[in-house]
Amino acid sequence: MKEMQCPCGSKKKLNDCCGTIINGRAAQTALELMRSRYVAYSLGEAQYLYDTTHGRHREEYKIESIAQWSKENTWTQLEIVSVEHGSVSDTRGVVEFRAYFTDSKDKSQVHHERSNFLKEKGKWFYLDGKMNPMEVDITRKITRNDPCPCGSGKKYKKCCG
Repeated sequence: MKEMQCPCGSKKKLNDCCGTIINGRAAQTALELMRSRYVAYSLGEAQYLYDTTHGRHREEYKIESIAQWSKENTWTQLEIVSVEHGSVSDTRGVVEFRAYFTDSKDKSQVHHERSNFLKEKGKWFYLDGKMNPMEVDITRKITRNDPCPCGSGKKYKKCCG
């Protein structure tokens, strides 16, 4: 039997990539944890997803609901949009990604999120995330009356301007 390629897109074998993290090796970076969580969704590993969610937010999730959502969708691709911090020496990190999937009605979907990760006692956890984060065109000049690019909802002149 041919060993499965890792769904995270690394082109490595599952057991040489995210599979080792799901099976107990600690993620070294926020990006590694994010990739392994995507793989866990594609494999229906709800307990791993629950265990790697920070304790501050864990009560918001039910293992049964996670398992159902991950199994009723077919996960097709992970696209990493950006990574901020989250290296081996950091304690916080941000990963923006798009997870492509086909839902139970055979409709193509995209889960676009900017996720926050926290490292405590040498272990990375998913903290929270913002769905469909605002994209900022850095080539366009921001004027006083534009929405602030920080996402506060205020006008630029009343916020960061």
